[in-house]
Amino acid sequence: MSPRSLILAVGFAAVFIAAPVARAATTGELVAAGVISTGLQETSVALTPDENTLYFMRSDLAEADDTIMVSHRAGDRWSTPRVAGFSGEWHDSEPTLSPDGRRLYFVSNRPLRPGGTPVTATMNGRSFPGTNLWFVERQAAGGWAAPVHVDGALNDGAMIYNPSVAANGDVYFSAHRADSGKAYQIYVARDHGHAVPEQVPLGDPADNRMDPAVDPAGRFLLYAGNEGDALGSADIYIVFRQPDGGWSKPEHLGGDVNSRTLENAPSLGPAFGELFVSSARRDEVRFPKPRDDADSLQRRLQSPLNGSRNLWRFDISDVLRARGITPGIRAKAGAPARPQAVHREPVMDARQSLGRNPGG
Repeated sequence: MSPRSLILAVGFAAVFIAAPVARAATTGELVAAGVISTGLQETSVALTPDENTLYFMRSDLAEADDTIMVSHRAGDRWSTPRVAGFSGEWHDSEPTLSPDGRRLYFVSNRPLRPGGTPVTATMNGRSFPGTNLWFVERQAAGGWAAPVHVDGALNDGAMIYNPSVAANGDVYFSAHRADSGKAYQIYVARDHGHAVPEQVPLGDPADNRMDPAVDPAGRFLLYAGNEGDALGSADIYIVFRQPDGGWSKPEHLGGDVNSRTLENAPSLGPAFGELFVSSARRDEVRFPKPRDDADSLQRRLQSPLNGSRNLWRFDISDVLRARGITPGIRAKAGAPARPQAVHREPVMDARQSLGRNPGG
């Protein structure tokens, strides 16, 4: 989401009631270190149902230049990412796939019509690249058709971020809208995004909540925020659908999902309980360190765990089973597929920024 100068810690400092903890027992895996996860910013995994193609966003550290990338699995390795065929010209970010894999949604500042002007947004007197919702449709012969703009009120204000689509066509997203107050909130626009958005009630509207990831069957929802017990500036929480159609009290994901830095942009993989998260966790530096020369320093500072945001994979299947949720829509038998590289989660220093800056 944007503008990316918002500081979560400010909005969350007044919250003192801790949320319950949903235990996730597994250690996180860094996705394809040096190939997909690099010293740049990577967020927003969209993994195809066959688990062989991975879309994600890559940008500079200021997130002023966002592009959607794609990598293909070859055996147990991932190919060198390339720019997705529908991206590379505009400020494109935050890809997400429909549960059947036939549509890929993303947000962009591209003109709504050929020859038009780029979308811009204004907040606190500052203008920056705005966002509208777009999608590309899978063609029968493979590949994607030309991008299609999703016309609807969800684009009002041009600050829509991190879409996530349920199997029934409900589009969840985070945004700053006229009824958001000072914070970002999570919304749902039904009818494939064409209906008037409804704010999803998750707690005190004075607090930022963003980056929803909805279960295809609508049984649970993950998001980034701080309900008073975050380890860093933003953590990942989960809520469960209640019999009355509302949502449960937010639960802080335990285990290794959250660290003492920034976690955001959760997304669900095809395998049951497969969760991808963008995290700024880094290797701990202890002093005195082995003396660097110029080459070793450069390698270390440009490595994935340099404090930039990378893509991590977790297994929250135990969390779901504990709430009576079993494999269903978009779930597959067998163990979740493993990304190329595994890196055990280090201890992190706290960061205060949400990691989203104006113009990014």
